[in-house]
Amino acid sequence: MHFITGGAFNGKRAWVNKNYQEAEWISAYKGELLLENPAILQSSKIVLEGVELWTKELSAKMTINQAREYLKKVIEDWLEWESLSSDRKIIVIGTDIMKGIVPVEKENRNWRDLTGWFYQDLSLRCERVDLIWYGINRTLKGSGL
Repeated sequence: MHFITGGAFNGKRAWVNKNYQEAEWISAYKGELLLENPAILQSSKIVLEGVELWTKELSAKMTINQAREYLKKVIEDWLEWESLSSDRKIIVIGTDIMKGIVPVEKENRNWRDLTGWFYQDLSLRCERVDLIWYGINRTLKGSGL
């Protein structure tokens, strides 16, 4: 797996498009659902864009602990799918929502916390993690594409 993060409108999508031209995209920004089972798709490269929106939906439906456990299971399912063939890759794009003022509303704090934990869990399990800022990548973990 490859996790790409960075600020909103900082070039994450363009960078992924350049580096994973053949990938199939699933976007929370287009209202598409979180991919739980990659086996339903035909592509060997899958981009999941806007995961922070999926964490927002989950934080509204579940407790933070339930949502975090659910997302850990989803990560495991993604990794299992990848492990079945060397050409399979899941690329996860998540906007950094951690900077700035801590939200006053409990539901927004819960969303921010869940997203931060999800990004940590992803980063631990991914073979590569990149930060994109102003269109420039900085590899935080791993190497090569």
